[in-house]
Amino acid sequence: MEKLSPLEKAIEYIEGHIYEDIGLEDVSRETGYSYYHMTRLFASVLGESVGHYIHRRRLYNASEKLVHSSEKIIDIAFDSGFSSPEAFSRAFKSVFGCSPSAYRKAGLNLAINAKRELAPEDVYHIANNISHTPQILLMGATKVAGLRGTVALSDNQIPTLWERFLRQYKNREPFTGRGYSICETQRAAYTKEGDISFSVVVGGSVNSFDRLPQTLVKKILPAGRYAIFTHRGTLANLYETYQYIYGTWLLTTKEELDDREDFEVYEREVSSFDDPENEVKIYIPVK
Repeated sequence: MEKLSPLEKAIEYIEGHIYEDIGLEDVSRETGYSYYHMTRLFASVLGESVGHYIHRRRLYNASEKLVHSSEKIIDIAFDSGFSSPEAFSRAFKSVFGCSPSAYRKAGLNLAINAKRELAPEDVYHIANNISHTPQILLMGATKVAGLRGTVALSDNQIPTLWERFLRQYKNREPFTGRGYSICETQRAAYTKEGDISFSVVVGGSVNSFDRLPQTLVKKILPAGRYAIFTHRGTLANLYETYQYIYGTWLLTTKEELDDREDFEVYEREVSSFDDPENEVKIYIPVK
């Protein structure tokens, strides 16, 4: 049996006792690490304290129950370790931006802002394949031309969209080499089942929109400040990288999101979806 790292052991213990009255002392004792080292370990890899992680994991589980069960909110509150429905409501609103009753009524599962359970492979990915501290860059306006498609969290059609684009336009003028995948956030829609569908444009940078085929969508990425993260390895883990960015980094940084679109930049052609040598730059707009 493969030996677990201290962080994996800590998370495994937390998940097994998530609704018990546990804290840093219990996690430290279980892993054999001191308070100091366990705090540094969580902060450096996950960007938060042990207590904060436990708190948001309980809220994540509560959000799932609100959408997918008929349990009373008061029962969910007590089961989640809160002393009262009022305390639960305040904590829930601080993470999800609305009350538990409003969240249930809307039927939207926005739990990317909380924390789902981390599997050992997630821990490894976050620890080794993501740049934890982003580069902050002031970027000029960039012209991009490509194909637009609609994708969903449950049905990722982005690889298919890339295949279409590369098949039709690879090595053709006027593309300059860098690939872009742009999430059009204003076109996002939520389903009653908790899924999210959104519009994506994949393509390449161009110097001019003149004489482009009419089949191509034309986009201008506006100038501004961006926080740039690096994702390495299989593209199947991109969702985990975004969860780290929005579920951990955003809640601990002093940077404030801007309402421009986020996008991915591919410096070289992706030969395989699961290629461990893949490297993607993720640009998050900040003010």
